[in-house]
Formats: sequence, structure tokens, C-alpha cells
Amino acid sequence: MTEEYVQAFVHESEEQLTDLNNSLLALESDPDDQEAMDDIFRTAHTLKGNFGAMGYDDASDLAHAIEDLLDELREGAMEVTPEVMDLVFAGVDRLELAVESIDEDGTVDVETADLEDDIRTVLEEGAAGSGDAGDDTGGEDDADGGDAADGDADQVDTFDVRIEVGESEMEGVDGMLVLEAVREEFDLVSTTPGTEAIEDGEYEGGFDLVVASTTADELRSTLDRVSAIEDAEIVQAGTETADDDGTDDDAADDDGTDDDAADGDDADDDAADGDDADDDAGDEAADGDDAGDEAADGDAGSANGSSREISSVRVDVDQLDDLHGLVEQLVTSRIKLRRAVDDGDVGSATDTLGELDKITGNLQNTVMDMRLIPMRKVISKFPRLVRDLAREQEKEIDFRMEGQDIELDRTILTEISDPLMHILRNAVDHGIEPPAERERAGKDREGAIELRASRERDHVTITVEDDGRGLDVDELREKALEKGVRSEAELDSMEDSEVYDLVFHPGFSTADEVTDVSGRGVGMDVVHSTVKQLDGSVNVESEYGEGTTVTLRLPVTVAIVKVLFVEVGDEEYGIPIKNIDEVSRVPTVKTINEEPMIEHDDDIYPVVDLADELAVPGETKNGDGMLLRIRKSERRAALRCDAVNKQEEVVVKPLEGVLSGIPGLSGTAVLGDGNIVPILDVVTL
Repeated sequence: MTEEYVQAFVHESEEQLTDLNNSLLALESDPDDQEAMDDIFRTAHTLKGNFGAMGYDDASDLAHAIEDLLDELREGAMEVTPEVMDLVFAGVDRLELAVESIDEDGTVDVETADLEDDIRTVLEEGAAGSGDAGDDTGGEDDADGGDAADGDADQVDTFDVRIEVGESEMEGVDGMLVLEAVREEFDLVSTTPGTEAIEDGEYEGGFDLVVASTTADELRSTLDRVSAIEDAEIVQAGTETADDDGTDDDAADDDGTDDDAADGDDADDDAADGDDADDDAGDEAADGDDAGDEAADGDAGSANGSSREISSVRVDVDQLDDLHGLVEQLVTSRIKLRRAVDDGDVGSATDTLGELDKITGNLQNTVMDMRLIPMRKVISKFPRLVRDLAREQEKEIDFRMEGQDIELDRTILTEISDPLMHILRNAVDHGIEPPAERERAGKDREGAIELRASRERDHVTITVEDDGRGLDVDELREKALEKGVRSEAELDSMEDSEVYDLVFHPGFSTADEVTDVSGRGVGMDVVHSTVKQLDGSVNVESEYGEGTTVTLRLPVTVAIVKVLFVEVGDEEYGIPIKNIDEVSRVPTVKTINEEPMIEHDDDIYPVVDLADELAVPGETKNGDGMLLRIRKSERRAALRCDAVNKQEEVVVKPLEGVLSGIPGLSGTAVLGDGNIVPILDVVTL
């Protein structure tokens, strides 16, 4: 198996497992949601087939067991209970671990047999409730496996179907997906070539099927849902053709009486032996939940663990075409520039450099756009996270998300995943109260957590809001004094908004006891440090008894920033232009409370002298120098420097290790002459 096929399998499986998790959550909240049930069964069926086609039999067997359990739920033989859903979620987590193992070393280094046995036990005990239904339909109809066979045989027509797969690098997998989609809904009469040949990819562009279906439209609808099919031609077969079509050995083996159906028959036979199906199913599901807890608490998949780096992105074909066109222009300009230099034509060389400047600018914008990824790539796992935490703590929570299509740079999206997870865990653990406590406070039993994302110019704002107990300012002050975070005088002089920010101090926590979720004071400081490294900001607002809101403001991309270079003494610094509202000579400076201030549009701005703040030796070179007024959205302040030099686009590298977190510095930039210039952070300066 080539690495290319394995990576394609991993990426597709990750998306399918995320979809499966979210569909399962929808089903758990509304057991009558038939659309969610259909999506769940279809995704589980595809996962089982994909694992099998790639040769990962253990994972395929587990997926098969999950599919059988979901089939019992779909047919109404078992109820959608929290215990059963815990078992299904545990199985999905184990499949996620299997996919991660495949991604790392190409093998499934994960134990699956124990969880498969738990699921099979629940199936054997829980299927008893479907015994009567099984007697009504008849064992032979079940063995044929097709839904079409359950009705009156006179109403079923036979159709000749020509499947065109087109160009494919995985003919066997595509063929298998088509066959399984047909078998799931209809009676597959025969295939040309045989099914084994199709599943081995031994066909040229397509293959032929003979299928029994009630209508051609129903068959067409099923085939349209199979992405592997490029085109399908459906023609109703004549009676003689259908009767005389000698079903070959392969077709006879695959006309619905496969292992899946056999397992179903066994389950139906077992179902006839007992009457207490529901009680037994609940008990077994509870026992099986041990496996689910093990998966969630120990080596849980991505639903509860740390984020994995986003290793691939989908690129629009139009963007690839634009990129190709820009590269062609780049090559042409390079040839023109070389010719101009060889000929000593300075004028032509200057014109060509102007062209190159435009081309590289467009190239930069195109590449930056290609790096943008919708937030759903990361936050789609959060509903499952909140569900598991709420169930573990016996809380009722309505979790909603908005703005999932907002795009961020791949690097930022990867880095921000863990901070968002910490915020949500705190909201569930510290914020939302138990149902009984909420009722005593006059609130709904069900708490609410909402994650919203919106974009404004070149920044994205992410807000996590809950309607829980909120933050007690007095308690925060007591804890801060107790832990020595601030002195009593400092705490008395701090505004409430400043006190809320103390939750970001390393080791600071208001929890009375440490839980598996939080309480160690090592979560929110990670949020703060990560966001600051990304040149963003984080803010906390709260009202005691009403809830808490955490707001993150992040740049859309961090790769290239337009910077204004300023002189302070003999040193040079860079300030992002996006933070500057106005550049001017120093106007009249007033002194208020012994602090220098300037007035602009009836607003007062404190003056920050960069020479003093940065301890720069030397005196000002230009009298009172220049003043840079910062945007009010960033900070109400004005920076004083000696001179303003130039503006330039640079690649900003954040400070790491012991240098990270230095107030006033966000990173460094390497200029074209090789000099390294510090980039200032106007918020923390």
C-alpha cells in the first residue's frame, strides 16, 4: 500500500469520524431524527468498508460491530439511551485512535477486540425485543438482505445498470463502495465482471450490475449519493433477461447473503430466546460503558485530547490556476531581468523590477488565501467534548456554535485549538452549575454555552459565552492575595475588568478541589500565552450569578506584516501599521496626575516615551520627536520616538523560550540587509 493511498484514507476517515460524532450527538438529542440516523448508518457503513478495503481487519471488525448496533437502533429493536450512546461513542473513539496509529506508522496498534466483544454482547442481549418483528418478515427475506425484497415480489423490477467510475487510482475501493451502497438498499442480482474482480479493481473504467428495485428513481437516488460514480446508466431489463440471467458464483455469493446478513440472522435467532430485551440491553450497555470510560479518560481520540497539527488543506482549482499563472509571469520576468542586466539596460531592469514587485505581491496574496482553513476543521470536535464532560459531571448543557465557516491561517487554527478547549472545559466545570443548583437559582435546568466567531477586517473574534455562575470578584481578590499574585494595595486599586484577567496568571485557580477536568490553574495561562504569541489578545467579562464571556481577538494570518520602522536613540524598532491610527509631530503635551497626556477629538491619550520604556541610551535627535497615536481598539496611548523612517512588509518571528512573554515585544524581523529589528507589542508596552 503506497503512502499516497494511506494518507488519502487517513484524511477521509478523519472527516467521516468527525461527521459521525456530530450526527450521533444530533441523534442523542433527538432520537426521532431520521435524517441523522441515515447519515450515521451511511457513514459507519463507509468506514467499515474503507478499513476493510485497506486491509485493517481489526478496525473493520469493530466498525462492523458498531454498524450492527446502529442498525438495531435504526430498526427500533433497541432504544437510543445514554448508555448505548456511550458505547457507540467509545467505539468511535477507538476508531479515531486506529486512524491516528495508521497515520503514524501505517498499522493499527490499538486494541479493538475487547470493545467489539462488549458491543456484540449488547447486541445479543438487546436484540430480543425485535423477535416478533423478525417473525413477521421471515428469515429468508432477511437473508436476502435487500430492503426491496421485503415487499411484494410482483412490485420489484429488474434493472441493468452500467457504472462508470472514470479515472481512479483506487479502483478496488471505488468498486467496493458502489457494491456496498447497492447491497444496502437493494437486491444485487449479478455483476459483470464478478464481485471479487470489481473489489480487486480488475475492470476498465466501469462495470455492469443487475439490480432489483421498486423504481428506477429510487435506484438513481442511491447511486447519486456514491461519490465514486462518475456516471450511471439505468435501463429496465426485460422479463426474459432477468429470468435467464444465470447468476454466476460470485453474484450468488454476494446477492445479500453475506456475512452481514448472517450476523443479522444470528441476532434474530438470539432475539427469539428472551423477552426482557430492554432491561438487559441497558445493563449490558452500562457494563460496556467501562470500555467507553477507558477510551475517554485514558487514550481518548481527538474528541478529548490535544489537537493534532493540520497536515493538509483543500485548495480550490481556481486558486491553483491563479498560482500557475503567477509562476508563468514570474519566470517571464526573471528572463527579462536577466537579459536587461546582461545588456546593461538599467531602465529596462527597473521596469522589470516593478513588474516583479506586483507579481510577488499577487503571489503572496494567493498563497495566503490558500493557507486559510474554515474554523470547522478544528471546532467541529467541540460538541463531543462538551457532551462527554457534561455527562461525566451529570450536567445538562445546550452547546451551540456560530461562524464555523470563518477562515484562519493554518498555523493559527492549529495553535488556537487547545486554548479553545481549555476555555470550554472551564465553562463546563467551573461555569455551568448542576441542574438542581440552577433550579434553586431560578434558572433553567439546562445550561447554555455558545461559541461564536466573526471577522472584522484582518482580525477574527472568537467568543465563548456561558450562562453559569460567573466570576466572584471578591473571591478572585482573596485568592490573588492568598497566592501572592498581587498585594492588597494593588488589588484595591484594580478595576473589576483587571481582576478578571488574573485568571490568566500561571497557577491561579478559584477551584476548591482539583478534578480530572480542571482546578490546577494550568489552563487559562496557556490560553493567554498562546494568544499573545499569535499577536492576539484575550479578554474576560463576567457577572456573578449570570455567566462569563471570554473573547479572543486573533489576526487572520501571522506570516507577513506591514511594519513602520522608527528610531529611538541609536536603535531601530518596528511597529505594525495596523495598530497605528496617526503619525504626527508631538503636539502640546499636558500633565495630568504627573503623567504626560495629549488630547485628540476630546479624548485623552497617555504619552509613552519609547526611550524611557525601552531604556534606550542617548538623547532625542529631533527635538520632541514624532508621535504615533495607537488605535483605540488596541490601546488608548500615543508613542513618542525620535524619527519615523520607512514602512515595509516583513516576516515576523515570535519570541520563543525564555524570551517569550516579554512585555512590549511581540517578535523580531530580519531585514533585507540581514539586520534583526525588534517588533513592538503596543498593548503590553
